[in-house]
Amino acid sequence: MTGRRTTIESLSNPLIKRMRLLREKRHRREEHLFLAEGLRIATEAREAGILPLWLFLGPEGDNHPLAKALAADTLAAGGEVIDTTGAILSKLSGKDNPQTVVGIYAEPETTLADLDRDAAPIWLVAERLRDPGNLGTMLRTGDAVGAGGLILLDDSTDPYAVEAVRASMGAIFTQQLVVTRWDEFLPWLRQGAGQLVATWLGGDTEDYQAVRYAAPTFILTGNESQGMPADYAAAADVRVKMPMMGKADSLNAAVATAVMAYEVLNQRRNR
Repeated sequence: MTGRRTTIESLSNPLIKRMRLLREKRHRREEHLFLAEGLRIATEAREAGILPLWLFLGPEGDNHPLAKALAADTLAAGGEVIDTTGAILSKLSGKDNPQTVVGIYAEPETTLADLDRDAAPIWLVAERLRDPGNLGTMLRTGDAVGAGGLILLDDSTDPYAVEAVRASMGAIFTQQLVVTRWDEFLPWLRQGAGQLVATWLGGDTEDYQAVRYAAPTFILTGNESQGMPADYAAAADVRVKMPMMGKADSLNAAVATAVMAYEVLNQRRNR
């Protein structure tokens, strides 16, 4: 089914009012939709086989070959392409200097049961992650190291918030993403293969480079300010710590995850 192309220039248009609300978590949950801004992110999605349901193009949209291709593919998939103004793009994105492309995408509903743990040697797991920037960075790290995806535990920030999607630089579309709870994740993990590695500041830890990691490796990172609960760390197969040579006692959660992920990747490359 071929979609349609329209023009909207009024901020009071009902569709614009509806899409603006997607910047709020409650409305994203009700609509099962989220917003992604920028041609680079939209192109990453397109290359992953994911197209927007609505594609808003600014005045310069048709001047870029990637934007033209994105619009053509969106229409071919039955989506709607809306030519619009910079002012409307600004309202949709919440930025004074919006990019020329804003896409509205269906929110995936991936569960633990949907994951094939053997499809990738590395999986990232974050517990009560609060900062959207950290979440987006973890997704980018996962994409960079060839991880299978990111599993968010307990009361983590919304991965489909505009800030998190922006920080992911398109990895929101290349990484599988599951939102679940610890008491669901741990039984699922123990049903099959998987080494759970906790980054832990407490006792009973090993140097992160001294451990031989087994695939699939699930790297568990705790809350940015509080770390993870002691019982979560105790349930891990191994607890690791990175040496801190200065006055800081820990790394940023996303940075620690990246260091760990590359150590696991490096071990696999050198085997």
